[in-house]
Amino acid sequence: MLSDFGQEVFGVVASSKRETLGFQTEVRQLLKLMIHSLYSNKEIFLRELISNASDAADKLRFEALADPELLDGETDLSIRIEVDKDKQQLSIIDNGIGMSRDELVDNLGTIARSGTAEFLAQMTGDRKHDAQLIGQFGVGFYSSFIVADKVTVETRRAGLSANEAVLWESDGQGEFSVEDIERAERGTKVTLHLKDEQKEFSEPLRIETLVRKYSDHIGFPVSLRVVGADDKEARIVNSATALWTRSRSDVSDDEYKEFYKYLTHDFVDPLAWSHNRVEGKREYTSLLYIPSAAPFDLWNREAPRGLKLYVQRVFIMDDAEQFLPLYLRFVKGVVDSSDLPLNVSRELLQQNADLAAMRGALTRRVLGMLEKMASSEADDYQTVWREFGQVLKEGIVEDHANKDKLARLLRFASTHNDSDAQDQSLEDYVGRAAPDQDKIYFILAENYATAVASPHLEQLRKRGIEVLLLVDRIDPWLVDGLAEFDGKALVDVAKSALELPDSADAASQDEINEQYKSLLDKTRKVLGERVEAVNVSRRLVESPACVVAAENDLNPQLRRMLEASGQKVPQSKPILEINVEHPLVKRLSAEADDAVFDDLANIVMDHALLAEGAQLDNPAKYVRRMNKLMLDFNPGATSEQ
Repeated sequence: MLSDFGQEVFGVVASSKRETLGFQTEVRQLLKLMIHSLYSNKEIFLRELISNASDAADKLRFEALADPELLDGETDLSIRIEVDKDKQQLSIIDNGIGMSRDELVDNLGTIARSGTAEFLAQMTGDRKHDAQLIGQFGVGFYSSFIVADKVTVETRRAGLSANEAVLWESDGQGEFSVEDIERAERGTKVTLHLKDEQKEFSEPLRIETLVRKYSDHIGFPVSLRVVGADDKEARIVNSATALWTRSRSDVSDDEYKEFYKYLTHDFVDPLAWSHNRVEGKREYTSLLYIPSAAPFDLWNREAPRGLKLYVQRVFIMDDAEQFLPLYLRFVKGVVDSSDLPLNVSRELLQQNADLAAMRGALTRRVLGMLEKMASSEADDYQTVWREFGQVLKEGIVEDHANKDKLARLLRFASTHNDSDAQDQSLEDYVGRAAPDQDKIYFILAENYATAVASPHLEQLRKRGIEVLLLVDRIDPWLVDGLAEFDGKALVDVAKSALELPDSADAASQDEINEQYKSLLDKTRKVLGERVEAVNVSRRLVESPACVVAAENDLNPQLRRMLEASGQKVPQSKPILEINVEHPLVKRLSAEADDAVFDDLANIVMDHALLAEGAQLDNPAKYVRRMNKLMLDFNPGATSEQ
C-alpha cells in the first residue's frame, strides 16, 4: 500500500505491485527549472548523487552500532560508479542504508512537498543566486534530470529481504512509478539514462576527473567501472580519506572549498575556515566554515542546525546543535571526537560532561575567526555582518561569557557618515569621542530614514556628538544586554533624562520649566491624557517638539513590536518636549483663542509622534485640524472650499 503521505499528495494509479504517482504542479515547475534554466554548471549533479550515497553509508554505519545484523556480513562500505558508453548510462551505487518502499516515496515526495514552494518563492531569475538555493532546500537529487531524460532508482533497505526491494522511475515530466522488485544487494543504485547532448558523462575519464574534483575527500572509496570493457575490474578514483583527518599542511585551499560545497551543498566559496586538532584531556578535530550568504531558514530558530558529528570517524548525526550556541547557527562544519561514547544519542549527548568544554572552545574559535576577519579583511567582514549581523546580536543577550568579544564585533550605522551602511564599530565610536564624553549615545528607530531625521539628534549634531543609529528589531534587547562598552554607558537620546557632556553647569530642567510654567500648564491641560508631562526641551534646535520616554518606560519601538505580537505591555504615556525658540511654539504661546490653541497644541503633539514613527490614534481628527489651520492662514478661503 502507498503511504498516507503519497495518498494525500499524489494522484495514484495502482496495481498490487506497481503504482504510478503524479507530481504536484510545484514539483513539475521545479523539474522544468532544473532541466532548462537553473544549473549553469551541469556537472554538479554528480557531486549531489555521490554526497547522497556517502550519507547513506554513514547512516548504515551508525545504525549498525545498535544493530550489527544490518550489515549482514558486508562491513566494507563503498560507492561504485558504472559507465556504459553503449547504452549511454551512468550509475551511482552504494551499499549503505537503502530505503523501504514507504521511505522511497517519503524521501522523494517529502523533499518536494516541504521544500519546493519555499524554493520557488526564493527564485530571482539570477542563475548564480538561484543555484545556491538547491542544497539549502534538499532538492539536489532532482539535478539528475539536467543530464538525464530518465532516472531509475533501485533500492533495498538494510535488514529487509531481497524480494522487498523497490524500483523508482521517472522521466521528470509529470509522474513517477514505484514497483516492487527483487534485489540481492543492500543499498541504492541510481541510474541516469543520459540525454544525447550529455553523453560526455558516459566517458570514464570525464567521470574520474569530476570525482577527484568534487568528491576526493569522501571517507569511503569511490570506484569506477566501465561496463563492457575488457578489463572489468573497478578502480578506486578518490583518496577515500576524510579531509578533516589530514594535516592542514597537506590540504589546499581549493580542497577546503570543495569540501565545504560537498558538506553544505552550497555553490559559493566560504569566506573563511578553521581546521584544528585538540589533543590532551579531550581529543577532537574540528573544521569550521563561515559561509558567504545566509541560508533561507536563518530566522527559523527551530530549524535543524549544527555541525556534522563523528565519533572516532563514525558518523553520528547531521545537525549536532550542542557544539555551538544558537546565535552561531550559520556556521557549518565537522567535529570528530575521540572521547564521546560510540553509542551516543541526542539525549546522552546533551548530558555528556565534556560537551560544555568543547562547546566553549568551538565558540571561541568561531569568534576568533570573526575577530581576525574584522581586523584584517574588512570587506569580507562587512559581508558577514550584512548576512549574519542580526543573528550575532542575539549573542549579546544569550552569551554573557563572550559578551566582550561580541561587542567588538558589532557594527552600526552612525551620524559619523551619510550612509545607512552598518560599518561603524564601538571602538571606532570611542576613538572619535571627545575626551570629556563618558557616554555612547544611540537612537532606536523603525528604519534608517526615521533615525537619521529624528529631532532628538538636533542638539547632539550641533555639538558634534556622534550618535549610533539602531534600526534592527533586536536592537532594543541588544542595548539592554550590552549596557556599556569600554567603561562608557550606552545612553538612549530619546529618553527624558538626557545629559550632554557640557551640560553640568546648565540650568536644571525644573528651573527652565519654571520660566515657561504658564505655557506648559496650559498645553498639558489641553493634551490631557495624551501626555505624561510637557517640558521645555534642551535637545531641540530646528524642530518645534518631540516626544520622549520616561527613564524606566519601554522604548516606543519595542512597545510597538510587543503590541503587534499580541503581548500585553505596561501602560505609559509619552513626555512632550517643546522648543520655546521655534516660531510655531512662539505662536502657540501668544495664541489667545482657546479653540485655536487647542488645535495648535494637538497638531504639535501629532507632528512629534509622527516624527518618531508612531501611528496616530485618530488620523481623521488630525486632518480636520490641519485643514482648519490652513484655512485660517488663508483669509480669502471659505469652509466650503
